[in-house]
Amino acid sequence: MKTSHIFLLCILGAALLYSVICSNEVGPDDCCFKFYPRRVKKNLIHSYYMTDYRCPKTGAILVTQKSRHICADPNLSWVENIMKSVDESSF
Repeated sequence: MKTSHIFLLCILGAALLYSVICSNEVGPDDCCFKFYPRRVKKNLIHSYYMTDYRCPKTGAILVTQKSRHICADPNLSWVENIMKSVDESSF
């Protein structure tokens, strides 16, 4: 009887370990590790979104008219102007 309990406990432990290791939630989809060094023209940007809080750097991902993604520092004035312009045009 004790052997079957130990065996069942081992199987349950293995199932729990497997579910933790193989979970799909690994991390954020998009992170900025390097910011684009030059200014981007406002009229080229279609939209933007901020990186996930789990990313090492807070970044603004600017999406161009051609669906290219550019990582930019959201604290720079030109990036703030673009984000403000996009926010105003979406209303």
